[in-house]
Amino acid sequence: MSLFDRFYKNVGIDLGTANSLIYLQGQGIVVNEPTLVAINVRTNQILAIGHEAKKMLDRTPTHISLIKPLMAGVISDFETTEEILKYFLSKANEGGFISRYRLAAISVPTNLTEVERKSVEDAGISAGVSKVLLVEEPIAAAIGARLPVEEPTANMVIDIGGGTAEIAIISVGGTVISKSLKTAGQKFNEDIIRFVREEFKLLIGEPTAEDLKIHIGSAMNTDEKMEMPARGRDVATGLPKEILVRGTQIRSAIHKSLKTLVDEIKTVIEEAPPELVGDILERGIHLSGGGSLLKGLDKYIEKEINVKTDVVDDPLTCVVRGLGIIVENLSKYEPILSNQQKPKSVNI
Repeated sequence: MSLFDRFYKNVGIDLGTANSLIYLQGQGIVVNEPTLVAINVRTNQILAIGHEAKKMLDRTPTHISLIKPLMAGVISDFETTEEILKYFLSKANEGGFISRYRLAAISVPTNLTEVERKSVEDAGISAGVSKVLLVEEPIAAAIGARLPVEEPTANMVIDIGGGTAEIAIISVGGTVISKSLKTAGQKFNEDIIRFVREEFKLLIGEPTAEDLKIHIGSAMNTDEKMEMPARGRDVATGLPKEILVRGTQIRSAIHKSLKTLVDEIKTVIEEAPPELVGDILERGIHLSGGGSLLKGLDKYIEKEINVKTDVVDDPLTCVVRGLGIIVENLSKYEPILSNQQKPKSVNI
């Protein structure tokens, strides 16, 4: 390694709605934290970022605001995104030996407008990166899953994150057809919050809904009897109350959103060229992202689509691992990714 390489590194940044991960060239994944900032609205001072901010979720006084600077994968608060990127990049450089980041490969949803793409580039450059390379999430996920993206064959990837689910068919190094929808991890949480309020007359926060989804949520019937207590505020009395929630109830709460997801997968396949559809039948569908960890989701999609479906290894880090492969082999991937045309997108 030359002295130049030591002081000027490349990074891969999976800037997600729920979590952000950073891959540092030569070192691997060095940051994995929630994309969340706690701000004192009276003084405009940032109090906490990442894990420390998440501990405060739904537990803060009125003068402290919890901000998620990305909504459905799109930057909604530019200044906060810039601050969060600066914080994560400084955390990645804890030894202080990197004088500047040469290039950042940043993952983005497939349906971003030119203005939205430009805001991601600007945020990266403002945070201290010399050059930004935007990589669509499904392509990064496919590379991270070691799928043969450059070959003339279909690789169907569904990346289910916090804010968006990205459905894409990739062939010859590019996206042939794609769809980005807001039916993802946070939508499942909202479904659970609404169901518990309507069914049990109990108000719960997002952290509780997330716990219920992770521990007893499933896409299909299971023989296992799953139940879990949930605590919150009784709608009628305003007092604390604890209830017991069953896995079948959580499945009922998220059923409509799961059906929407499957319908959109069908739409993408229907719009794809016939040869690629034949490849998908042979090669299967690959799920990545935190949302793919929902119990039985792969079997549910397989049953509805009639195509073999599997979850990639370590789906939570799949996108950032793909970005890591790109920054480690920049000469191979940069020409493919920099010259990408916008893929055909199916209208919602």
